Amino acid sequence: MLSYRKKTRDMSKMKNLVQRTLSGILVIGAIVASLLLGKYFFCALMIALTLCIMVEFFRMTMGGEYRFSQYLAMFAAVTMFVLTFLYTGFSLPGRLVMLAFIPIFIIMVNSLYVKDKTDFGKFAYIYTSLLYIAVPMSLTNFAVFKGMTYDGMLLLCFFIIIWASDVGAYIFGITLGQKYGRKLFPAISPKKSWIGFWGGFLLALGVAAAMHYAGMFTYPLHHCLIMAAIMNVAGVYGDLIESQWKRHYAIKDSGSVIPGHGGIWDRFDSALMALPAGVIYLVVLNIL
Repeated sequence: MLSYRKKTRDMSKMKNLVQRTLSGILVIGAIVASLLLGKYFFCALMIALTLCIMVEFFRMTMGGEYRFSQYLAMFAAVTMFVLTFLYTGFSLPGRLVMLAFIPIFIIMVNSLYVKDKTDFGKFAYIYTSLLYIAVPMSLTNFAVFKGMTYDGMLLLCFFIIIWASDVGAYIFGITLGQKYGRKLFPAISPKKSWIGFWGGFLLALGVAAAMHYAGMFTYPLHHCLIMAAIMNVAGVYGDLIESQWKRHYAIKDSGSVIPGHGGIWDRFDSALMALPAGVIYLVVLNIL
């Protein structure tokens, strides 16, 4: 009986691993293709990711309450991204980017007309979604345009660093961290360990160096390594931030869109912090 149960558990784990691997490959393939095919594919990809993450965020924090305001927030997010896209890729005058604030002001005004104020505090999640999701995704425009020329390679390198960090943390964490390592944030994410963190950190730096020598990451080596280090740390915090949200609302996954992985937010939680960290580093040092 025990042998049968063990065999069933092993088969279930194997099935989940296969499912997780295949769906992960499809997601990575879609991202790589979208970034390399051109600016309109990039635009469609980032808008789709932004909306999917916002839907999962609202479903967890607000449910069906203030639905119209949720739609307004998603419209504001798309407006912000599109105006930034036009500014970086089509020389839209910078002053017109300020039009992105109009939908946000409409959200504020709309809150005055909501009749049921019972859970009015939940309106804070509307503004949080814009700062936490819409702004970071809009900043990715600065990583793909040089002048008005589109090049998705830098953003692809950013994603590869994030993926390398996740893979390194998972492999080192599952093989060594659970048994020997101290926990990173046990109150928020009990499975994350310091060994996993350093495994992800080292693999991210190694992959950044490899991409530099392969001609993909075209900045000087020291900048590539510094960016990888900053993005790794930012990505870990991004992961922990989402874990804290999920722990507060007592849910395991933000959704079930990606078989074996959960929701879109679950797969891009690190990116919400890591991508803008990489962009900000390059912009502040004026080397983008």
